[in-house]
Amino acid sequence: MKLSLAREILDSAMAAGREKGAKPLAVVVLDAGGNPVIAAREDGCSLFRHTIAQAKAMGALGMGADTRVLAERAKGNPVFFQSVSAAVGGQVAFSPGGVLVKDEEGTLLGAVGISGDTGETDEDCARAGIAAAERGNGASQ
Repeated sequence: MKLSLAREILDSAMAAGREKGAKPLAVVVLDAGGNPVIAAREDGCSLFRHTIAQAKAMGALGMGADTRVLAERAKGNPVFFQSVSAAVGGQVAFSPGGVLVKDEEGTLLGAVGISGDTGETDEDCARAGIAAAERGNGASQ
């Protein structure tokens, strides 16, 4: 994932948060290999939000699905998802707000993770960031 694309996702996601009146957000954008491309936290964001945002993005990448989908799957198989979390040293979070980023052909570019408000708001902001980047640079959800 190019830095310019990641920056567009981050800036647009944070702008969406401000439009929604969300609590201060932390946003992390990872490339397809799980490497951080860009990350930021808004003023007033609580201490663990950056770590949680990164875990949401990593969970989406590692399991190949948005974390909303994973949270639903975890309800029916909690032992498996607890085992996954233990196996990767707790570096995943199965709560809405981790969204995969793909190009127009469906190639995985990375993932965005957001934490700070409810999982639903975090996810909405992630999707808004990706949608803005899609309009400008060809990323899709």
